[in-house]
Amino acid sequence: MNEMLDKPLPRISPDTKPFWDGCAQHRLLLPTCVDCDKPHLPPGPVCPFCFGDQLEWRPSKGLGQISTFTVVHKAWFPSFAGEIPYNVVQVELDEGPRLSSALVNMSAGDLSIGDRVSVVFVELGPMTLPYFEKS
Repeated sequence: MNEMLDKPLPRISPDTKPFWDGCAQHRLLLPTCVDCDKPHLPPGPVCPFCFGDQLEWRPSKGLGQISTFTVVHKAWFPSFAGEIPYNVVQVELDEGPRLSSALVNMSAGDLSIGDRVSVVFVELGPMTLPYFEKS
């Protein structure tokens, strides 16, 4: 059996299903408030800016800059020990919200706050995840 299928997957709840469905189609979809037109993550029952309750999932270009990063260590996630260490970044998207994700083709020595990155989609087992690479 595929080793990736034996590992726990991120929880998919009803309010994030459009995000994961978009990733499967290699599209980044973000929740956007219909009333004030501001995107936000994580999605929730109301907009954190205007408290409107109508959200719409819209396509994003997936461009932004690194605002923080860390190296994940083996002790934090023992079930993923074979893939660790790896870098996790928080990306300030040009559309407004932040996404936390891993990087492709970049090591810790290549990272700087403010680096421009763009989304790429990586298929891991049954899921497609949004990662980032240097623009």
